Amino acid sequence: MAVIVARSPGDGLDYQAVVAAPGFCLGVQCDDDEVRRISFLPPGPEVAPRNALAAEAARQLTAYLTDAEFFFGLPLRPSGTFFQRRVWQQIAAIPTHQTRAYGEIAKALHNAPRAVGQACGANPFAVVVPCHRVLAAGGGLGGFARQNGGFLLDVKRWLLAHEGC
Repeated sequence: MAVIVARSPGDGLDYQAVVAAPGFCLGVQCDDDEVRRISFLPPGPEVAPRNALAAEAARQLTAYLTDAEFFFGLPLRPSGTFFQRRVWQQIAAIPTHQTRAYGEIAKALHNAPRAVGQACGANPFAVVVPCHRVLAAGGGLGGFARQNGGFLLDVKRWLLAHEGC
């Protein structure tokens, strides 16, 4: 039996599962014990999970895409710098249906909004650590996943609408 491994064009990364969402996909990279990365991908076909953790991650992502109130419980591989992990912890604490400004998070961490934005862009766990809930001053979208335009801002808009923000 052949195993299909998804590869997003140009990213050089293999995914153990790909979940289709409205207008985008979510690619899961994991081993048997921890999720290493969840990435936003352009729209494409789903790919069946290759291991039990990929199946669980796909199940949880699908549950969130159906119900924005879903609470994730995935084993995420620790990554990032100390500062990035502090930013991601602040972001993970933003309740569903709410947003925060980069400046608010920066103030809480005694740092600069630009540094918070850079940490958001480095977030390896799309949707699970909800960087889409972080907005520019005055409620503007700001960037998303290190992009200032293109399909990723459409993804951010969809996620915010899905959560009723």
